[in-house]
Amino acid sequence: MTLDEFDLNILRHLQADGRMTNQALAARCHLSAAACHERVRRLRERGVIQGYAALIDPRAIARGLLIFVEVQLDRTTGDLFAAFDEAARRTPEILECHMVAGGFDYLIKARLADMDAYRSFLGEVLVQMPGVRETRTYAVLEEVKNTVRLPV
Repeated sequence: MTLDEFDLNILRHLQADGRMTNQALAARCHLSAAACHERVRRLRERGVIQGYAALIDPRAIARGLLIFVEVQLDRTTGDLFAAFDEAARRTPEILECHMVAGGFDYLIKARLADMDAYRSFLGEVLVQMPGVRETRTYAVLEEVKNTVRLPV
C-alpha cells in the first residue's frame, strides 16, 4: 500500500492523540470530515492502523520494574521455536519477545512489580519455558526514552 502525505499526516496525528475526533483530525490534516473518515477506514482495513490503546503508567498497576532478558535455547529447531513462541505469547508479564540473530535466540521485555516478583517469574515461568538453556537479565535503572510512536 502506498501512503501519500495525507495518510502520513493522519498517522502522525493519531499517534499523538488516538482519541482525537474525526472532525479535529480532518481539520489538522486539511481534509473534509468525510474524506478523513474514509482514509482512516482504509488505513484500518489494510492493517496500517492496527488498533488503539490507552497508555498506562506501569507504576500505577504495580509493574514498575522493567527487565530485558536474553534467552538462549538448548537447540534451534522449528518445533522448539514454535513452542517457545507460543509460551511467550501466553505469558502476560512478557510485553515483547523478539527472535534475534547473534549470540542468543530471543530478547524479551517484561514488566513486573519489583525484583522479588522478577525472581519468582524467572524461576517459575521463564526458565520453565520450552528449551530455555540460559538467560541473561538486564534490569532497567532509568528509562531514558520510551515511546510507541513511529517516525512518520
